Amino acid sequence: MKKTTLLSILVLGICMISNAQQVIRLYEGKAPGSENWTWSEKESSKNMFNTKVIYNVSEPTLTVYLPKPELATGTAIVIAPGGAFHTLSIDSEGIDVAKWLNAKGVAAFVLKYRVVKSETEDPVKELIGKMGDFKKLDAENAPIVPLAIADGKKAIEYVRTHAKEYNILTNQIGLMGFSAGGTVTMGVTYNYTPENRPDFVAPIYAYLGALDNKTVPKDAPPAFVVVATDDNLGFAPHSVQIYTDWLAAKKSVELHAYLKGGHGFGMRKQNIPTDTWIERFGDWMKQQGYLNVH
Repeated sequence: MKKTTLLSILVLGICMISNAQQVIRLYEGKAPGSENWTWSEKESSKNMFNTKVIYNVSEPTLTVYLPKPELATGTAIVIAPGGAFHTLSIDSEGIDVAKWLNAKGVAAFVLKYRVVKSETEDPVKELIGKMGDFKKLDAENAPIVPLAIADGKKAIEYVRTHAKEYNILTNQIGLMGFSAGGTVTMGVTYNYTPENRPDFVAPIYAYLGALDNKTVPKDAPPAFVVVATDDNLGFAPHSVQIYTDWLAAKKSVELHAYLKGGHGFGMRKQNIPTDTWIERFGDWMKQQGYLNVH
């Protein structure tokens, strides 16, 4: 009986280790620009968004999700969840995406970037109370947005620098972001250096209003853009702008503007065509050659 119990404990321990994900701190010590932040990251599962969110992020991290070695394509994607720079929708716009990508042989790195400090234990309710005045919300977010973009750049640099240990090709590292994460994605895309240039980008219902520079770089990466026409925050024109700007610059771009879906659909299932946007992303990656096992 004791042997059986011991064996069960050992098996459970092995399973827990095998399912554990590596968490990488992006900076040694305090992140530049937020050295005086003293609050700690928290999680909220019961909220008006009906999904788990992370808030009060002061120490940016990457959580690593790797595919089975036999499926590995060498492609990697950094995923930036959304949440109006106040929260991070960590499941629907982060972990669920990472798991889907893993099944396709893509290494995924879920980014927790710095966000505005929440003053209550209900960050979603707090945020919703601010959503009626975007000008005021943008002003509150303004000091944080450059820090979040810096985290996005640092994430790309980290993955490229450590590509060999993760079985990743240094020229197949993408950046995907949802809503505010799309702001981070495009903020990186408009302002990268060779070290942190994403090889492809996927802004999903991105918000461009918080960005000053929207100039398409001369070596702009291919872009896959998704939005719902009925986006209730009015972000559809932002995705159209990315598409038309990429076209005008004669850069590779694909746009999916769904009739219905609202804002923040992520990996949620609503029994409408937006449920399959991630499949279309898979089609696009295949056409680009990013899903070839190497």
